[in-house]
Amino acid sequence: MTTPPAASASARAPRWHADMRRVVLGTGFGHGEQLAAARAAGAPLHYIALLAELPAPQAIADPELRAAWPTAVPGLHRLELDGGRTTLDLLLGDVDTNLGEVTARVDEFFVPTPLASPRLLGKLALPGARLAVCDGGDTWRRGLRAAGFSWQEGGESGWLEARYTGRKPQAPRPVPPERSAIVIGAGVAGSAACERLCARGWQVTLLERHAEPATEASGNRAGIFMPLLSRDDNIPTRLTRAAYLYALRHWQRLGGLAPAGEPMLGDQCGVLQLARDADHAALQREIVEHWRYPQEFVRWLDAGAAATLLGGATPHGAWLFEQGGWANPASICRAMLAACGDRLRRVFSAAAVRLERRDGRWHAIGADGTVLASAAHAIVANGAGALTLAQTAALPLYTMRGQVTHVAAADFAALPLVICREAYMTPPVGGIVSVGATYDKDDERVLRPASQAENLARAREILGPARVPEDLPLQGRVGLRCMAPDRLPLVGALPDYGAPGRPERLRDVARLPNLHALLGYASRGLIWAPLAAELLAAMLEDEPLPVEASLAAALDPARFLLKERKRQGLPSVASAP
Repeated sequence: MTTPPAASASARAPRWHADMRRVVLGTGFGHGEQLAAARAAGAPLHYIALLAELPAPQAIADPELRAAWPTAVPGLHRLELDGGRTTLDLLLGDVDTNLGEVTARVDEFFVPTPLASPRLLGKLALPGARLAVCDGGDTWRRGLRAAGFSWQEGGESGWLEARYTGRKPQAPRPVPPERSAIVIGAGVAGSAACERLCARGWQVTLLERHAEPATEASGNRAGIFMPLLSRDDNIPTRLTRAAYLYALRHWQRLGGLAPAGEPMLGDQCGVLQLARDADHAALQREIVEHWRYPQEFVRWLDAGAAATLLGGATPHGAWLFEQGGWANPASICRAMLAACGDRLRRVFSAAAVRLERRDGRWHAIGADGTVLASAAHAIVANGAGALTLAQTAALPLYTMRGQVTHVAAADFAALPLVICREAYMTPPVGGIVSVGATYDKDDERVLRPASQAENLARAREILGPARVPEDLPLQGRVGLRCMAPDRLPLVGALPDYGAPGRPERLRDVARLPNLHALLGYASRGLIWAPLAAELLAAMLEDEPLPVEASLAAALDPARFLLKERKRQGLPSVASAP
């Protein structure tokens, strides 16, 4: 790969606020040469690399980058380097398609081969953005001019030096927001939000109605983490894959999981997802072979290999997720909150909180009318509690009861890894195996014998009756999952259901000012939470987003309002009787 001409001193001079990063986008990564040159400047950097294929880690010379190198699966992989001074986004897949999936304001481009849609470069460019691009002929040059780039003739052979001089309805990079926030809820959603904001220098007040974090849906002894696979690689699959891999990297940055619990209790012991029947086994094998996933991400096992890991006969095959396992959500919440340091103020046992907006700020009001906290922004991350909050009550959220059965390890089959099919079963955690969880359409909090029987019956179907005794004592835990109709989380600015008009696009939906949601995590909050919090923090800071644009749109809390008004053809609120 030829090297583009070096930027002039004026081109290298920072054009961003002191606490903002220079954003560089490259469509040719090679072995990281351009990234290395950009990192050498020593300034805060956000580098977005679009790659058709991921180079093998042994081809990467830089040891820190090689150690952080991601699993070669499609999608966007966000890495932190240089103690957080450098953020690297690797977006794998078709380069021309993925260029349209980038959400960023770019200072500098490196484009070594012509693109199908040069106009997309113009859509991403900040005023004056520098472009180092191959000289691809007259058609390519005309496309760049139409996209708003101009250059002077001359320069090194094979390269064009250009600047973005076009006009478009995009404002220059804004002044950073006031970095103060109220976060409601100290489960995995709220704890992750606190950590991601505090890492960016925000001052955060965390409000929780219980005396400890992770007391509601995040309070299970062990949650399992694994990706989701599908034949069509749909939105839930893409989101869960990205979140799963991001969570593994995020936990490692916080110190890592350990069966002994320091700093976080958990184990990447592997997850064996058994096929339900012969047709499902065939589908499992087809998906792995079609997408050519690397073995460290997933392997398909035939019935014999699956039975060896299961420790008993099974009639069909299975997926093995070697990097998956179990983790204790409360320990992860504690680690994330500890990482916040003195930027976090905790207000626990704060019952009956309501939100009011006055004087351009949000105020959290306690049951006795006391103002518990005030900040420029507020983030609702309290799961089922959002159903009773005035600003989120109109969202189509609902709860599903989940009962987990706890069984003494001495009374249950010894499992070396997590097993799942109609139910999941963990290895012993503190001498207790977790089996579950039910999906019940009610909110009863007490343990039910019927739910216990359901969990154990499913375990017997998987392991065989000899490995799951009858008449085990009723032990376990009940939690209420907060869910959305499409089973996807809500991440971003909350819509204003009372605003007039009938918007046609998400960007046209009126929003409640500086009020945001991290809700609807269903049964995947353990792995969705870190990436969702990173996504929201990037939105608030006007940084490049850590997921593709289509994924971010699929998670927008306003999607339900938009669908409802399009489906019903409602008149504007202003003209409604």
